[in-house]
Amino acid sequence: MKPTVYVETTVISYLTSRPSRDVVVAGHQQVTREWWESTSDKFELLISELVVREVSQGDASAIRERLAVAEALIVLEVTIAARELARQLLADAAIPQQAAADALHLGVATVNGVNFLATWNCRHLANATMRGRIEDVCRSVGYEPPLICTPEELLEVEADEG
Repeated sequence: MKPTVYVETTVISYLTSRPSRDVVVAGHQQVTREWWESTSDKFELLISELVVREVSQGDASAIRERLAVAEALIVLEVTIAARELARQLLADAAIPQQAAADALHLGVATVNGVNFLATWNCRHLANATMRGRIEDVCRSVGYEPPLICTPEELLEVEADEG
């Protein structure tokens, strides 16, 4: 069985968007494309109804590209349990109130027992200073959280042949 990855909206956005002039964003876009092309087939890729809603906003041509990617992925339901976990993450300040959608992404991935949550949201999700609190809240209500990481962290390192 392949490991599961919840693909948060930022990953699909970076995968499908035009190359950015911002060096950091452009690097993230390149890494995302490299991960998608070289290793994404080694994982079972999942999204939620929330991701579908988020990628359906904005420029019409960008929406078509993002939805084309999303349509190929397994869609998880946003359940009551996921909403309750998201509320707990917000109530315990593991995720700030203004980032309720981020808490819901995490709630869906967690209650579904997903192995990894891939995101470029390093402010509220892939953030080492917040990770411990997020994990504590998830475990306190009986769930094992996914490993929150960027696509770069999911790239396999090729062994040197020298």
